[in-house]
Amino acid sequence: MMTEPSGLQTSLPTQQLLPQRSCASGLPFNHGPRSRLQAATTCLAKYCTLPVIKEQLENTVLTLQDPKSLWRRENASYNSQWRPTSSRARTVSQLEEREEEISLRLSWDAGVCVCGVEGSKHAQAFKIETSPASKIIAQLGDSISMTCSTTHCESPAFSWAALMDRPLNGKVINEGNRSTLVTNPVNLENDYSYLCFVTCESKKRRREFSVEIYSFPKDPEIHFSGHPELGKPVTVTCFVPDVYPSDKLKIELLKGNQFLSQKEFLDPADVKSQETKSLEATFTPADEDNGTALVCRATLNVYEIDSEPQVRETTEQLHIYVSPKDTVISVSPSTRLQEGDSVTMTCSSRGLPAPQIFWRKKLDNGDLQLLSENATLTLIAMRMEDSGTYVCEGVNKVGQDREEVTLIVQEKMFTVEISPGPWVAAQIGDLVVLTCIVTGCESPSFSWRTQLDSPLSGNVNTEGSRSTLTLSPVSLEHEHSYQCAVTCGHDKELERKTQVKLYLFPRNLEIEMSGLFVSGKPVTVRCQVPDVYSFDRLEIELLKGESIMKNKTFLRDVDTKSLETKSLEMTFIPTTEDTGKVLVCQAKLSIDEMEFELKQKQNTQTLYVNVAPQVTAILVSPSSVLEEGGSVNMTCSSDGLPAPKTLWSKQLNNGDLQPLSENTTLTLTSTKMEDSGIYVCEGINQAGISRKEVELIIQVAPKDIQLTAFPSESVREGDTVIISCTCGNAPQTLIILKKKAETGDTLLKSTDGAYTIHKAQLQDAGVYECESKNEVGFQLRSITLNVKERESSKDYFSPELLVLYCASSLVIPATGMIIYFARRANMRGSYSLV
Repeated sequence: MMTEPSGLQTSLPTQQLLPQRSCASGLPFNHGPRSRLQAATTCLAKYCTLPVIKEQLENTVLTLQDPKSLWRRENASYNSQWRPTSSRARTVSQLEEREEEISLRLSWDAGVCVCGVEGSKHAQAFKIETSPASKIIAQLGDSISMTCSTTHCESPAFSWAALMDRPLNGKVINEGNRSTLVTNPVNLENDYSYLCFVTCESKKRRREFSVEIYSFPKDPEIHFSGHPELGKPVTVTCFVPDVYPSDKLKIELLKGNQFLSQKEFLDPADVKSQETKSLEATFTPADEDNGTALVCRATLNVYEIDSEPQVRETTEQLHIYVSPKDTVISVSPSTRLQEGDSVTMTCSSRGLPAPQIFWRKKLDNGDLQLLSENATLTLIAMRMEDSGTYVCEGVNKVGQDREEVTLIVQEKMFTVEISPGPWVAAQIGDLVVLTCIVTGCESPSFSWRTQLDSPLSGNVNTEGSRSTLTLSPVSLEHEHSYQCAVTCGHDKELERKTQVKLYLFPRNLEIEMSGLFVSGKPVTVRCQVPDVYSFDRLEIELLKGESIMKNKTFLRDVDTKSLETKSLEMTFIPTTEDTGKVLVCQAKLSIDEMEFELKQKQNTQTLYVNVAPQVTAILVSPSSVLEEGGSVNMTCSSDGLPAPKTLWSKQLNNGDLQPLSENTTLTLTSTKMEDSGIYVCEGINQAGISRKEVELIIQVAPKDIQLTAFPSESVREGDTVIISCTCGNAPQTLIILKKKAETGDTLLKSTDGAYTIHKAQLQDAGVYECESKNEVGFQLRSITLNVKERESSKDYFSPELLVLYCASSLVIPATGMIIYFARRANMRGSYSLV
């Protein structure tokens, strides 16, 4: 029960006890210390509040209403968990404002909470300030400090006490108007309230500090009942160690985003102590669970309802296990072996994680002898005692699986091998080594021979179980079948044979042509393979680009062994489209069964087709006919491949050509009459020659005209007279003969400038005029013909006159012909009579 209060003011009763209220309905007092403390603080918060005290002080008889109703009416927060609130602090503060000293006393009597108040009026109040102002929440092992400080008091006296007369478990530090209680480290014994008492002169006041301790030091731990195995249930347990208070703990188990289990621990413990709590869940792992996150989350709600909860979690990735299965053994080359053989056995087994492979041999007593921890087991140089059963076992953390194989090792007979075999292809001149090897015989005896007992023509070398026959260099005489015979002790003799096949194939093929490739002209191409052996199955192909022009396969006379040269010819007419194409000479050689030893070689040549020159045109500027002294350009155009070379020449009178220039254009300046003639342009390349001609005419004005009368300008009546007009230096000159008369000129019909008067008459006498003209100019000449009358007939028929007449009839035409041909040869003129 409470002690008697003292020092009360007259306005207050000497002692006032609040009505007793039972707290047994909330928490029975027969629980542990922590339960009794909670009950006490709850009773204090409910019944020792300012409204209750005021009502008790003002009325002699107190009729207390329902505490929860009263609580709501006074706007105080109601805590369903019976945690202390700030109502009591406000009660003390309000009473201090009345300058009254309040002392609350709490006692217990058979589970009944009794509240009392005593106070006294004082002249001047001093104040107490606390730090921290609110409840102190600390984790086990932390350091806490509680400070009281005063105002309006010069020399305060401090003292500290713990409720329920518990030890302070801390160190007090007083400094002036400040006192601090330090506890380091805190433990579960510090989980209660502390009182700070301050005495100033005759005044005494106190303040209460509430300390609550929790423990949440480690992350949760995840444990499995076994390895999570596919398709088999497994239990997972989440442990939360050393937690306090455990009745505020919540544990959740998640697989990915799926909750496996969760639990809140609401039952308070009887004793203040750290506890380890756990949560279990059982599930059956599936394939999709492999790699999924398994999360254990622990949440501790520490006292203050507004404070953030303490959360710790642990995450583990699920590794799903599969027990080994489908164990398979492969054996190479076989399970039946001979002494000295080697065997490789490979074992595989499926599971998660991948099973480790163990090879063991089953002994006669049934035990297993460990041989290897690799997937592959290789046994070499086997003996008969290696026969037996071999066991492959796949093992991982969740199981094992095994498979067996039986090997049988038999006694081995000796064998003979010859290499290379059954035949070897060699080029004439190479080195060939034939090797005969014996296995299964310690002291073999060797002998070599040819199939037809021809000389070996080689060197034999025998060492132990190996004998070699060296043929160097091989020639046509070595083309045989060779036999190696081996005798081992008294056993039967064994023979092996191989055949040497020879060939010779030149490095380079030869391409020959009958001449240049000229467009439109036939050419013969020859593809030649020199010194080939054997030409049986020799095939030669001629290709133009990718098109086969011709091919041929040669057959050999089996009785003939010699090197021969073979060739293939093809005649074709090239065109300009063939230029740039590749001419390919290709030869293939295979010998009997040596298809994979096919030898193939080729030679190529790029086609360049020539085109014979063609002179297309000669351009003369300004004209092929020009006046003496002028200039002329003659340009020759010629096509061909390769581009033709141009040669200008002038044709002489004897038909020969006089070279003038190798330029495309021939230029003549200050021309003279002798420059007239035939000019020849030749286009020349390696494919041929083409030519074109042009005639150049140099014109001059007529001059040096000669007008003559034959035999004389004075003749007798009846004579024959030839009047002839010539212009020796002017070709292309027009000759006009006229007879002048007063009544008008008479044009005479002349032949090549000659006019003949047969039996001249007197009226033939007169003036004859010759006009020579061309495009350049003209010139005139005239003569007077005198015809005399005959005196008598005698004179007319005199022998002298007859001789003269006959002679003139011969000479005049001859002279005219000489003049005509001379003019034609030298001047190339033309004559006409208009």
